[in-house]
Amino acid sequence: MGDTAPDFEARTTRGMVRFSSYRGRWIVFFSHPADFTPVCTTEFVGLAKAQDRFEAMDCALLGLSVDSLYAHAAWAKAIREQFDVEIGFPIVEDPSMAIARAYGMLDETAQDSSAVRAAYFIDPEGVIQAITHYPMSVGRSVDEMVRMVAALQAAASGDRLAPEGWRPGEPMLLPPSSDAEGDDWFCRPAP
Repeated sequence: MGDTAPDFEARTTRGMVRFSSYRGRWIVFFSHPADFTPVCTTEFVGLAKAQDRFEAMDCALLGLSVDSLYAHAAWAKAIREQFDVEIGFPIVEDPSMAIARAYGMLDETAQDSSAVRAAYFIDPEGVIQAITHYPMSVGRSVDEMVRMVAALQAAASGDRLAPEGWRPGEPMLLPPSSDAEGDDWFCRPAP
């Protein structure tokens, strides 16, 4: 966290993408272990259904796995046919695993080349603000991903903190201050 996200150019289900072209807006760049797997399918259905929520926060979604573009396209088609859901965000192909390696999206202890279930929350300047990793057997919560983006945006100025379970519109906290007085100097609500 705090590092500039590595730039790359790659083929996706929506054409060629240069990662740096996302500068100026938030992005959730996430990897999944493999196409045509049950947990990944539920995540992609959930993310596709929530894409408008991310877009309302000026946040793009970009998926990645080490599968081929053809596998991604076939999987997106199968999701559309089985779940009546259109995957409207690009899915990066990374058969060389170069992008996954640059982002630390590979499990070096795994017996195959699957990418881990990771998500990188990247600000408009291209700086990684948060990273989450989940095991292969547990899917991510799309609601938590939306909340993470909203909380990062609300706290981006540095003068506010998002408390546990924070949702947009709820009170935030002030950063601790060494010159504050009273018993609550370390945990004060923002005005």
